[in-house]
Amino acid sequence: MENDFRVKQKKSYNLMRMSYDLTIAILLLGMSVLMLFADKLKIEQLATKDNEFFRYFFGGLCLLYGSFRLYRGFKRDY
Repeated sequence: MENDFRVKQKKSYNLMRMSYDLTIAILLLGMSVLMLFADKLKIEQLATKDNEFFRYFFGGLCLLYGSFRLYRGFKRDY
C-alpha cells in the first residue's frame, strides 16, 4: 500500500518536473531568438548599437541554458 503511493508520487513528480523543464526551455529559447535576431525582427527597443555585445551575450546564454533544459526535459532522469 505504501509502496504504491510512493510510485504514484514519483510519477507525478517526474511529470511535473518534465513539464516545468519543457516550459522553461521554450521560454528561454524564445528569449534567445528575440535577443539574437532583434535586428531582423525589427525590435527597436533591443536593436540599438549601444548594448549589442550584452544582447548577443545574453542571447547566447539563454540559448545554451534553454537547450540544456530541453535536453533534461526529454531525458527525464530525475
